[in-house]
Amino acid sequence: MRNKTLVIQSQRQPLPHEWLVPCMQTVRSWCDQHNFSYQFVGDELFDGLDADLLQKTAHQRVIATDLARLRLLTHFLDAEFDTVVWLDADFCIFSPASFVLPATSYAVGREVWVQHNERGVLKVYKKVHNAFLMFRKHNPFLAFYLDTAERMLRDCQGPMPPQFIGPKLLTALHNVAQLPVMETAGMLSPLVINDILTGGGPALQRFCQHSPQPITGANLCSSSCVRDDVSDVQMSTLIAKLLAKPNLFG
Repeated sequence: MRNKTLVIQSQRQPLPHEWLVPCMQTVRSWCDQHNFSYQFVGDELFDGLDADLLQKTAHQRVIATDLARLRLLTHFLDAEFDTVVWLDADFCIFSPASFVLPATSYAVGREVWVQHNERGVLKVYKKVHNAFLMFRKHNPFLAFYLDTAERMLRDCQGPMPPQFIGPKLLTALHNVAQLPVMETAGMLSPLVINDILTGGGPALQRFCQHSPQPITGANLCSSSCVRDDVSDVQMSTLIAKLLAKPNLFG
């Protein structure tokens, strides 16, 4: 018998990258191990958005997705589930036994982004992300976050960055209010991915130094493939390597 936890993933069909299949399978396996319910949704994810917001984000589907996930999570939390979890389709759980939901009423993911600045110096940017989201029934944050995101979208008259109501808004709120963070739910930048593939390096070292806890799952950032920072072949190799060495980060 399934417990009252639902895990949701979404991606357009057909899948834009073959490596998403084994990536999503790690999430399905994790759900099976913990007896969680699982649901995959396609473009029906956007059915819950108002027509004006869909039109406003017609050319920025990332922003529409960031809002639509909040609507969908709210729907299922108001229905039969006590806990709802969102995981992006490019999120890989490589150490499922150690990827344990926190006891807090809600949580966001941890972003430790390592990249070169304009002078070529390696820099670390510590933020939070929405590739992992967890909300329990009666949590105090989801309704506020959804309302704030919708108001910001409607009020914005200029260009909107892709992370407008996602990581940018969450990080701004976190900087003021210190949101609960699932520190083991990380995110890998192209430089960190390259170091993992080549057996180590300064970016991976900095990542581990600045991560509050060793990560046991990570958003692999499929946008890195879109920008050609990482190839599809490299992503497939990365997933295999993470699954073979689940304690890679400590």
